[in-house]
Amino acid sequence: MLEHRIADWDNAYANGANIAGSDRWPAAWVEPAQAFRDALSAEGRARLDIAYGGGRRNRLDLFLPSATPKGLVVFIHGGYWMAFDKSFWSHLANGAVSSGFAVAMPSYTLCPEIRIAGIVQEIGAAIGKAAGLVDGPLMLTGHSAGGHLASRMVTTTTPLAADVARRIRHVVSISGVHDLRPIMQTEMNATLAIDEPEALAESPALLRSMDGARITCWAGGGERAEFLRQNALLANIWTGLGAATSTVVEPDRHHYSIIDGLADPAHPLTQALISE
Repeated sequence: MLEHRIADWDNAYANGANIAGSDRWPAAWVEPAQAFRDALSAEGRARLDIAYGGGRRNRLDLFLPSATPKGLVVFIHGGYWMAFDKSFWSHLANGAVSSGFAVAMPSYTLCPEIRIAGIVQEIGAAIGKAAGLVDGPLMLTGHSAGGHLASRMVTTTTPLAADVARRIRHVVSISGVHDLRPIMQTEMNATLAIDEPEALAESPALLRSMDGARITCWAGGGERAEFLRQNALLANIWTGLGAATSTVVEPDRHHYSIIDGLADPAHPLTQALISE
């Protein structure tokens, strides 16, 4: 019998400390993101800092394809609900934009200024705003904490309006944290302040998927064991609730490099996201 018990929860969820050369990030994202914004702005295909709420960080960027959009992709950034903003990730819109889709990237209020439950509401508002600007099917994706937020949108307690929720064709949760309870045992929780009621109310793996939900849980083969477990967990549970699910572990990718595929229209990650 193989017994496994996690003794160090902080290490279990520590990415930078366990990735060789991790000090390259997040700076490695900044320059390509800025270059992408500049290029699309020069072509009149970037609408930046669109307000979706009253908060200082309630802003989204919308990147447009060269023709009428085939639909809308929303990318939700990670950072354990307490770091980063939309400006780091703009280049990741390239895969979907080059394939004919509009891409919205929101910022959101960060913990401890807000609770995770409040971020969920903000993301719902951001998606609603973007969906009002672009017609057609809606695809949601997010990385790490953003994977949590994307999958949370297709639960039966979604903050989305019914007409917006009906448009969702696919969710791709990239290295998503789908059960918040382990995070309560990390030092991060001094900032996040997750308690048991919030974990039960906001963890996608502990909630029912909405009717017709289709989700792909995507992680890198070089991820921490907990991220691989969290990746498999949601697809496993939601299969039992009637959702269409799939799980992908992409070889030779770690927690930071796993999102690179979104910048490439031919990469399987982009292709999966926009697939019919």
